[in-house]
Amino acid sequence: MLETLRKISVFEHLTENELKCFINGTELWLDSGDILFHQGDPVEYFYIVFEGAIQLSREIVNQKILLATYGSSTFFGEVPLLAGTPHLASGEAVRKSHMYCLHENDFWQMITICPSIRKIVLGHMASRMQELQLLSQQHEKLVALGTLSAGLAHELNNPVSAAHRAASQLQDTVKSLDAVTFKLIGQNLTQRQLKQLLTFRQDAIEQAAQSDIQDSSDPLAQIDLEDELAQWLESHNVNDGWKLVPTLVAAGLNNQKLEVISEHLATQTFSDVLVWLEATLSIIGQLKVLEQGTTRVSEIVKAIKDYSYMDRASLLKIDVHEGLENTLTILRYKLRKHNIVVTREYDKNLPQIQAHGSALNQVWTNLIDNAIDALGEQGEIRIRTCQNKDYVVVEIMDNGPGIPLAIQSRIFEPFFTTKEVGSGTGLGLEISYRIVVTQHHGEIRCFSEPGETRFQIRLPILHM
Repeated sequence: MLETLRKISVFEHLTENELKCFINGTELWLDSGDILFHQGDPVEYFYIVFEGAIQLSREIVNQKILLATYGSSTFFGEVPLLAGTPHLASGEAVRKSHMYCLHENDFWQMITICPSIRKIVLGHMASRMQELQLLSQQHEKLVALGTLSAGLAHELNNPVSAAHRAASQLQDTVKSLDAVTFKLIGQNLTQRQLKQLLTFRQDAIEQAAQSDIQDSSDPLAQIDLEDELAQWLESHNVNDGWKLVPTLVAAGLNNQKLEVISEHLATQTFSDVLVWLEATLSIIGQLKVLEQGTTRVSEIVKAIKDYSYMDRASLLKIDVHEGLENTLTILRYKLRKHNIVVTREYDKNLPQIQAHGSALNQVWTNLIDNAIDALGEQGEIRIRTCQNKDYVVVEIMDNGPGIPLAIQSRIFEPFFTTKEVGSGTGLGLEISYRIVVTQHHGEIRCFSEPGETRFQIRLPILHM
């Protein structure tokens, strides 16, 4: 066994006494497809591959990413042992393999009493941790982009669908308006009647605009008004008057106002006038929907551009509130989906800070997204800002179950997560910590108890 170990390049220069540190291990044979361990399993062994190959893969948000393949004469398993975590990935034999397994107690004894082995193992651990972080960070960015994209697709779909429906209805309404307009022309209305109709139409358009601004009608009262007007139209022999009622009532028209016009027109002419008036108001309403839809799309596109700080310098003076609002816009769909209320307590006199805007937006996204996950299907997120001496302070709080006291000191560690295996990378808070502390020379702290979890971020107003 010792001679077999010596054939492995990283151990070939070890002394006889150093090699004896490995003698308490056990051999293991695996067939292709056999699972050595699962992601999240407790760590028990340090592994050496005599022959074959073991593939390590990590599941993140139901996606499997390949981390590494360890072939003949390599070792692995030191990362979770030294980091004190469960297995960060799953290990699977990709061909018939011959393994040597050293129990964790013997592993710790080996690196304690054998400096040369300790140097080899720690050197490999450092590079592997770096590679693992890089791969996981890249994947987390893709997962985050996918999550944001899904939300944005819904955000964009609503105004686009409304605009599409309005555009389709507009074509039919314009045809209807043209037809009834030609019909009215053929009825030889007097100049006085035409002037009355045009004035009445203008008043109705202005009243409709005012109704949209107020938009505070009681739904039950609205139904009563529609029923009342429908009965009045029926009593005045207006055919299919019920089809016109919703638009007329929404524009603030009632039987008293229509009575003024009906007194000066024949019954059939009055019916045509109502159709003409309803078509006109419908067109205005549909144009308004188009305007609102395109405006909303423009707002979302602007929020995305501002969120990512496209076409802008990396380090510049930024408004923290602007970044928070853009982040909330990006996450709006997810917040609505989970019935979460956002309460803002912004200091209106908060100064701008010199910072990397897109990086800070990643922090806000991580913290707010974590709060959403913690709350589940309903709850409240509070965002508060203030100035404390030379720092801007941002607090993001949720009224969820809280983080257990026993693990609060570990939440900023790489790969540490309280989520189920495969549900997160365990890097969101670690990345946030590096952005705030390392990149911006600020502070990030967590205070948590049942009913409130509060992340406090302190950022220097002038970036050092």
